[in-house]
Amino acid sequence: MRLLLLCVLPLLLMPALEATAQPAVAPTGTLRAAYLSSNPAQAVKDPQTGMIRGTAVDLTRELGRRLGVEVTLTGVQSPQNVIDAVRNGQADIGFVAYNPERAGPVQFSQAYMLVQQTFLVRGDSPIRSVADIDRPKQRIGAAKGDSVALYLARNLKQAVVVEITESSPDAATQTLLAGKLDAFGANRQRLTDAMRGTSGLRLLPDDLYGVEQTIIVPNGNPEVLKGVNQFIDDIRRSGFLRTAIERSGVVGLGVAPPTSK
Repeated sequence: MRLLLLCVLPLLLMPALEATAQPAVAPTGTLRAAYLSSNPAQAVKDPQTGMIRGTAVDLTRELGRRLGVEVTLTGVQSPQNVIDAVRNGQADIGFVAYNPERAGPVQFSQAYMLVQQTFLVRGDSPIRSVADIDRPKQRIGAAKGDSVALYLARNLKQAVVVEITESSPDAATQTLLAGKLDAFGANRQRLTDAMRGTSGLRLLPDDLYGVEQTIIVPNGNPEVLKGVNQFIDDIRRSGFLRTAIERSGVVGLGVAPPTSK
C-alpha cells in the first residue's frame, strides 16, 4: 500500500503544480492577449456574427483552456501597440511578427506560423515577379512599421522604400493607381482584400518571404517563455495549429517549422 501511495502521489500533485504555474502566465487569473486588428492573418471580424475569429483567437482560447482560466482578446492598431501592451502589463501575451528591430522590450517565442508577403502593382506595370522589385528608381511602398517595410529597408539595394502612414487598403490602392508607387508590399490576404472592388491592379504570383509569427511575453520570466514554446511545440505536433490555420480561411499562411528563438 505504501508503495502504491508513493507511485500515485506525484500524479495527484500534478494539477496543483500546474495551478501554481498559472499566475506566472496569467497573473490576474485571466489570460489577456493582444493582437494586431489590421492583420487578417491573426484575426478577422465575422461579418455575420460580429465576433472575432482566426488563428490568434484559437491559440489564445486553447492556451487558456489548458491553464484553466478565462481569456480576453484585445485588438490594437500596430505591432508597436502589441509590444507596448505586453511590456506595460496590459496583456499577458501578444501576437506579433518577429523582427530584429523589435527585439528587447519583450521576449519572442519560436515562430508558430509563416505569413507570405508579396506585392500589388498596376495592371500595366512591367513588374511581373518579386525578382523585378529591386530596380533603380522604383518606389516600393509598405505600411510604416510593418514587417515587410522593415524587411525592404534592410534588403533593397536599388529601389526606394516608401512607408505609408495611412494603413487603410484604399490608401495603398489609390497611391498605386495615381502612379506615386511602383508596387505595394503586404501579406497576401491583405492585398487580396485591397483589390476587391478596384480595377487596374494585379497581384504578383510569387512571394517575397514568409514573416515569422510569434507569441511575445514580458521580459524577465524565462519559465513563461519556456511554457509558451512548449505549447507551440505541442499544438504543432498534435495538428491543432494546422487545423486552426486552415479554419481561418486566410490565404498565404503555413505552419512554421520547429525552431527556437
